[in-house]
Amino acid sequence: MGQATNNDTPLIRAALASDAPAVAALVNSFAARNIMLPRSEEQVLAALERFVIAEIDGELVGCGSLIALTPALAEIRSLAVAVGQQGSGLGGVIVSALLVMARELGYDQVCALTLRPAFFERQGFEIVDRWGLTPKIWQECVFCPKFHHCDETAMLMNISEPAAAGHEPRPLSWRVNGGLPVFRLLPTT
Repeated sequence: MGQATNNDTPLIRAALASDAPAVAALVNSFAARNIMLPRSEEQVLAALERFVIAEIDGELVGCGSLIALTPALAEIRSLAVAVGQQGSGLGGVIVSALLVMARELGYDQVCALTLRPAFFERQGFEIVDRWGLTPKIWQECVFCPKFHHCDETAMLMNISEPAAAGHEPRPLSWRVNGGLPVFRLLPTT
């Protein structure tokens, strides 16, 4: 498995089964504060092929997943960045990697339900009526204990259309490392 080259450079890579405990622990640290929904190790393993991991010097410092809702719509889920890395831009890098994945898989739209709409707006998402995300509502939200008093904002990005000015995805390069895609943030000069 590839490692970041120094303490400041995150490596974004596909998740491995061995990452499941750390992913669940990171996500559940935020779930314990009612910031996101909890995920068990089994749930992480079930969605493993669509998880990306951010690591610095071999330490997991962030994660996110892309979950199919319909053949045209995917959802960003379980987006989490370790407290010590928040504000570094790492969340945006993870979202960029997930958007690359979504485009390669042929999705037209990507959505997210979030308590941090300003973050997703900076990535190029727009606020939408959560009832407009019908597949999400009836596949997952209806089972959520917060269903009748949801405090999350629904966000949507059309990725089949050109990005709006100022909202181009962060530049990434990717390569295959031992069969796993590895993403690196490129400098924005």
